[in-house]
Amino acid sequence: MKNHILTISQLNYSVKQMLEVKFGSVWLIGEISNFSQPVSGHWYLTLKDEQAQVRCAMFRMKNMRVNFRPQNGMQVLVRANVSLYEPRGDYQVIIETMQSAGDGLLQQQFEQLKMKLAGLGLFAQEHKKPIPTFVKRVGIVTSSSGAALQDILHILQRRDPTLEIVIYPTLVQGKEATADIVQMIELANRRQECDVLIVGRGGGSLEDLWCFNEEAVAWAIYHSQIPIISAVGHETDVTIADFVADLRAPTPSAAAELVSRDQQELLRQLQHHADKVNLAFDRLWSEKLAQFDRLQLRLQAQHPQRQLQQRVQQLSHLEKQLKQQMEQLLLRKQQRWKNTLQRMERNPLPYRISAQTQHLHKLEQRLSYAIEKNISQRRQQFQTLCTQLDGLSPLAILARGYSVTQNQQGKALLSTQDIAIGETIVTRLAQGKVVSQVVGIL
Repeated sequence: MKNHILTISQLNYSVKQMLEVKFGSVWLIGEISNFSQPVSGHWYLTLKDEQAQVRCAMFRMKNMRVNFRPQNGMQVLVRANVSLYEPRGDYQVIIETMQSAGDGLLQQQFEQLKMKLAGLGLFAQEHKKPIPTFVKRVGIVTSSSGAALQDILHILQRRDPTLEIVIYPTLVQGKEATADIVQMIELANRRQECDVLIVGRGGGSLEDLWCFNEEAVAWAIYHSQIPIISAVGHETDVTIADFVADLRAPTPSAAAELVSRDQQELLRQLQHHADKVNLAFDRLWSEKLAQFDRLQLRLQAQHPQRQLQQRVQQLSHLEKQLKQQMEQLLLRKQQRWKNTLQRMERNPLPYRISAQTQHLHKLEQRLSYAIEKNISQRRQQFQTLCTQLDGLSPLAILARGYSVTQNQQGKALLSTQDIAIGETIVTRLAQGKVVSQVVGIL
């Protein structure tokens, strides 16, 4: 079998593929030498240690994100892809990110701890404790001599002078700061004298802020029974404490804003809500008062006593009309009588007088009979109306042996579905009321 013959291009391409697949992305730490930047903007350099070196390239789109300019002799930490430059067969690494070696190692430790604690659930939202809406006493875990404390105190005193403040002084930088911060958080939890804790400090480098990236501080925050607001550095600074805390504030001043309530704004809000409540109450009162007046008028118009009064007034009016008609009739008869007497005086005939006298007597009898009959008919009509009205009265119905049963709210019960066993009911009779308790429903 013949050996497979490769061209140089094929060999270099195969080696490149093998390197890129086998190694992929790697982290390297080393010293920069032979650094150059041609007009293309790309960086070319060599990374070396005491025993070996490797050629490196960092293209312009990547090196624009580096916040410092590399210098020969500088120790750096890079993330790079192992590759091969095919035209020359040069083995090289293509740099993706570059950091100063000190900060780079810390950042790597940060990412590793972040991944570990996230896997343990320390960052989970369900473990976050709510920050109280109204804080009466706030604890501050920070340096007693730092500017961050003064910023916090100034804002708290300006926004809410009534807020009580407890300071837990601690180191916020250096090797001993971690244990100090943990101790103060645990002390605050033993005392249980604060509604919320602010844990933080002012800005600084990654190394300056490193105590807030320690695992011990993370666990102390996680186990705290008191809600904790982290306020470390500036807005761009992110620490492990920020991920574990119940709430992250971008700065210590912002944390003070979060735990305090602006008294003037609070008073304005309270007054606004009070005005809304008063307006709603006045509107409801007016509506209910108007509704009450309408119901009262309807009740008065439909009351049996009111109807009886109207019938009495009608009867009185009819009686008055009858009396006036009778008086007018009597006056006419009297006038006719006078006219007759005058004619009789002018006519001396005795028989005319006797005849007219008899006629007048008959008229008087007929008039008297008509008057009595009319009065009797009116009385009978009045009695009939009174009887009909009395028949419509609820009291008359009760007087005939009926009763009305109501619940405790005064609502008439029309069905057994309107009551329940054990409920108290009131039965109204013609004379008095009976209070009962339901023991059974048939």
